[in-house]
Amino acid sequence: MEDVLHVLPKPIQALLESYPPLQRNSIEEIRIRINRPLEVIISGCPIYPKKNDKMHIVSMEDAVHLLNKLSHYSLYALEEEVKRGYITIRGGHRVGLAGKVITEKGHVKAIKEIGSYNIRIARQKIGAAVPYVPFLYGKEWMNTLIVGPPQTGKTTFLRDLARIISSGDVKNNISSLKVGIVDERSEIAAAVKGVPQHDLGHRVDVLDACPKAEGMMMMIRSMSPDVLIVDEIGRQEDSEAILEAMNAGIKMIMTVHGNSLEDLYKRPTIRPLLEHTLFERIIELTREKTPGIIKRIRSSSGKDVTELKRMTVL
Repeated sequence: MEDVLHVLPKPIQALLESYPPLQRNSIEEIRIRINRPLEVIISGCPIYPKKNDKMHIVSMEDAVHLLNKLSHYSLYALEEEVKRGYITIRGGHRVGLAGKVITEKGHVKAIKEIGSYNIRIARQKIGAAVPYVPFLYGKEWMNTLIVGPPQTGKTTFLRDLARIISSGDVKNNISSLKVGIVDERSEIAAAVKGVPQHDLGHRVDVLDACPKAEGMMMMIRSMSPDVLIVDEIGRQEDSEAILEAMNAGIKMIMTVHGNSLEDLYKRPTIRPLLEHTLFERIIELTREKTPGIIKRIRSSSGKDVTELKRMTVL
């Protein structure tokens, strides 16, 4: 939380620091909306911090302070990130933005007059993917798609898989491999000046803040990875790059938003990948009372590969 607290306005920082450490470390989101109460999401529940029995109403001054800290007083330097609707800060935490959108020729050019900020707290959980390695590795790593709605732990699971593949797994007699990560949103590695802040093992190369489709081809040409990892696929160009990479013999592990495998067949950009039965494993994550519940692990045909009791990975 230190990286997050550092960018917050003093009144909001003080409110959060007054929480007991266990509660503070369970924060998932901090939602800051001008002229509305500060909202903190803890274990899926919205909480409105109070001081002297009064909710903190976010002021324009709070918002200006936050934006200045996020941009290091130079919003121009973050122009590309802002027009995508988010800013990634040290530690891999992502700050979503909403406000007045400026378009040009049908494309978003900028977001101005920002009125809402959503700070999503990133946490690494070492060992989250370890129990599932036997289902994802045969004689080699299987092409794997991790499916789940937002905030179900997809990136946490993906990050730990990258660490395991890069480091190897002595217990399961798995050798370490070269891992290439195309980290378009700077969430997997949380790189600062090109150096990953998360523990991803010693054989990882990261393309930070690079569009996935272009980055996959760059990574294959320049770093010759054994396994390629990307987060949140969805565009047509992503699917085309994935097809090309897999046909080049590269193993791939990636995430996608969705509730289930059946839902993905309804998405025209994802359906061709499924119809080619490229993914040997499909992991479905859900969120019940807590994020990070694996409900099914399926084969390319859609059949369950194991009778899996629902387990929390976060």
